[in-house]
Amino acid sequence: MKHSNLGASSAHRWAYCPGSVAACADLPNTSSAFAEEGRQAHDLAETALIYGNAALDHFENQEMAGFVRVYTEYVERLAADADHLEIEGRVSFQDWVPGGFGTADAIVLRGDTLHVVDLKYGMGVQVYAENNPQGMLYALGAYSEMRGKVDVRHVVITIVQPRLDHISEWAISVPDLLRWAEWVSQRAEATKAPDAPRFAGESQCKFCLAKHNCGALLKATTDALLVEFDDLSNVPNPDTLTDAQISDALAAKSLIEGWLNAVSIHVKGRLETGEGFPGYKLVAGRSSRSWIDESAAQSKLAGMIGDKATVTKLISPAQAEKALGAKRKTEIADFIAKKEGAPTLAPESDKRPAVNVNISDFDVENE
Repeated sequence: MKHSNLGASSAHRWAYCPGSVAACADLPNTSSAFAEEGRQAHDLAETALIYGNAALDHFENQEMAGFVRVYTEYVERLAADADHLEIEGRVSFQDWVPGGFGTADAIVLRGDTLHVVDLKYGMGVQVYAENNPQGMLYALGAYSEMRGKVDVRHVVITIVQPRLDHISEWAISVPDLLRWAEWVSQRAEATKAPDAPRFAGESQCKFCLAKHNCGALLKATTDALLVEFDDLSNVPNPDTLTDAQISDALAAKSLIEGWLNAVSIHVKGRLETGEGFPGYKLVAGRSSRSWIDESAAQSKLAGMIGDKATVTKLISPAQAEKALGAKRKTEIADFIAKKEGAPTLAPESDKRPAVNVNISDFDVENE
């Protein structure tokens, strides 16, 4: 399927970094196992919503079917007595973004409220509906199609991310959505300029194909490190920095790590193709060992050391839930204790509530 250079799924990048469109235009965008898994989940969800949830009951991958069911049941509840339901609806928002189009997972109209629902099967990044540019562009496309036919006054964007047990809903009025549309239209226009600017940021840089040689990202990382790369011996001690300087460095942590990872992948790729790269080479990685024939090895070891040849233990709660499937996993809920994870550092903008921590919550050594 053809993809727009200014598509909804990449709006988090081009809307905040207009120069990234030209920078990424000629770079290969290879698929991944995660992307293929996501496509399979979307295909399954579409089939289940059109032909019924029996498709989920008989699907070979019951773990995926269980997660997809969370999404389909949400859409079914929303669509009950709705005025309009569209599954995998093709939308065009080219009134604001030239050539802009995409496919919304589910579009539901209830009275004067337009609902746009997006299934996210991935679990690497938690996605929120609030000010989500992909969802807002889908909403613009759906609104554009209905404008003049239905009096739509409100829009609700929903992200369903079942593998993270996460559903995010966000409402916006149509006037506010159209005001945002004017802003995104200006951003789309900026991408056409030969010298379109590039701006570094966590959202736009995370999945950018061109970040390995991006000057804006390099500047952002060096500014955050408070040191020029030609003098790494003078990296300042955190104890000598102000709180504001430390905060700036922490805010750029993911940017810096992402950029360094992209640089490493770029250099490794050049070496693997035989192109070479000054100062670096490929060396053998850490080796691993495995049984050539596990059954034969088990038989041999059983004769040598008896029961010590094999180890058995109860499967984990996650493995048990996977084996049982979504329908039956609640039957073992009383057998599972949930231990809260240790507090982790996050910026104040993070959607999760803050944890109140007292010094008594921690064990003191040599008390």
